[in-house]
Amino acid sequence: MSTPPEAYYSEERWQNWIDRLKDEEIDPEDEDSARLLLNLQDDTAIAIAKIVNAAEDGHLEQEEALKEIADVRDIVLADVEVEDEETAFLIDGVQTSLVCVFAAAEEYLVRGAPDEADLPEYVRAAADAEAEEDFDAALSYCAQAGARIIDGDDLDVSVAEEIEYGLVAEWVNGLDSLQSAVRDPEVVEEDE
Repeated sequence: MSTPPEAYYSEERWQNWIDRLKDEEIDPEDEDSARLLLNLQDDTAIAIAKIVNAAEDGHLEQEEALKEIADVRDIVLADVEVEDEETAFLIDGVQTSLVCVFAAAEEYLVRGAPDEADLPEYVRAAADAEAEEDFDAALSYCAQAGARIIDGDDLDVSVAEEIEYGLVAEWVNGLDSLQSAVRDPEVVEEDE
């Protein structure tokens, strides 16, 4: 029995979140606004966790799972038309955080969880690579950290406090959502 199209995530679901953000007056300092942005990010991470779980349970072949992840990535990372600059900036931050979620799931499905170093060491290596402007290596280290999270390791996000704000800090934010999704893959309701 094959999984119906859009069973994991759909353009409509993403657009519903975006429409809700457009309708709200988003203020990142406001708890409700911050929760809405986090729910948007977590909702996508949950979809990715479900795809990985389906592959692990044998419901999806590796190639099918990778295609599902690519489909979700195409939906989520597409340009978003938002007139309000601050809202557009915040959505871009969510999209940036989710880049690492997609990369981590692909890493896990293709190579499994690496075991060369402790989880925080991957994040520190990513920060070092970012400092040297080697963004591909930085993403690769973060993806390996994410693969470890999927495999059951816990990331203490306080490691992000040790690094300068930038792409790696955003990606660690995404890894935090991935960790929550892997541990408790409950759907985030759009009306929460």
